[in-house]
Amino acid sequence: MTVDAFLESLRQDSPPPDLPPALVALWHDGRGAWTDAHDAVQNVNTPDGAWIHAYLHRKEGDIANAHYWYSRAGRTPATGPLEAEWRAIVEELLTRR
Repeated sequence: MTVDAFLESLRQDSPPPDLPPALVALWHDGRGAWTDAHDAVQNVNTPDGAWIHAYLHRKEGDIANAHYWYSRAGRTPATGPLEAEWRAIVEELLTRR
C-alpha cells in the first residue's frame, strides 16, 4: 500500500482489512479517533508499537509518558509538528510492508 492509498483509506468507515495493528492505530488517529488509536496499539509490543504509543501520548500532551515510550522504542523524543511525526511513522511502516 502506498502512503497515498493509506491517506485515501481514511475516507472509509473502517480500516482496510489487511492492515497490521500498528497501522490500524495510525489509521484511527488519522481520522481523529485518539482513543481507538490508543486501544489498537495497546497490544503491539514492538518498537514500532512503542513509537506509536509515544506519538499518541505526545499528542495527548502527556510528555512524560511519551518520553517513556520513546525510550522503549529506542527513539529520540520528537519535537516537530505532530502531523509530520504521524506521516513519518506511516511512511516507515508502509515501506517495510
